[in-house]
Amino acid sequence: MADFSLPSRALLQQQADWLAPARARLLRRVQVARRGPVLDLACGYGAVTGELRRRSGGPVVALDRSLSALGEAAAAVERARFVCADAHRLPFRDGAFQLVYSQLALVWLDPDEVAREVYRVLRRGGVWIALEPDYGGMIEYPPEIAMRGIWLRAIARAGGDPTVGRKLPGILATAGFDVRIDLLERVEPPSPARFGFLRELPLNETELRLLDRIEAMERSTDGGSFVHLPVLLATALRQSD
Repeated sequence: MADFSLPSRALLQQQADWLAPARARLLRRVQVARRGPVLDLACGYGAVTGELRRRSGGPVVALDRSLSALGEAAAAVERARFVCADAHRLPFRDGAFQLVYSQLALVWLDPDEVAREVYRVLRRGGVWIALEPDYGGMIEYPPEIAMRGIWLRAIARAGGDPTVGRKLPGILATAGFDVRIDLLERVEPPSPARFGFLRELPLNETELRLLDRIEAMERSTDGGSFVHLPVLLATALRQSD
């Protein structure tokens, strides 16, 4: 069975690079250099694991349910511990971590269950940084390049929740966290990489033809278009009392 939650390694690296400025800002805010142990939750191929290892003040554990992805991550990142497990049932003691990091993970998981587990494994005063998208709020211009409907249908068809971002504040608050939410600041030109992500999702023939048409259109035009995917940047604090 295809695992649509795990795009190709190259696409995940592009995704990590795209989120790098926001990630760096959030990690500085929570003083990552003074925090450890750290859990890289749903780490995939380890695109962020090495960065967490370099910047954190303690050991890093990287967890994913894909054994093959973890194998590649372990080969690329030194001095981190890799654990194959389910994010809904974390195999760690209560209060094991000072920092948990995840990006574009809850879209493929049960966020309520994961939030309860992350709360459990964070020690008091610990922080969870979670970056999650909301495809329902996409802004695309001109209308001829719009693919919002395809994203919504394809992610839902693959078993994900394409609007998990808007639900994130309530989910985290219900789990007991104090929550701060930021948004990505920049609107950028459309990235060709989004076609690759979409083609790894379950699409029907009509959607594939539309994708081909939009991609060809973008190659033949110069400037003036943009696509903005809202990504909610959550800093969730587990209170110390």
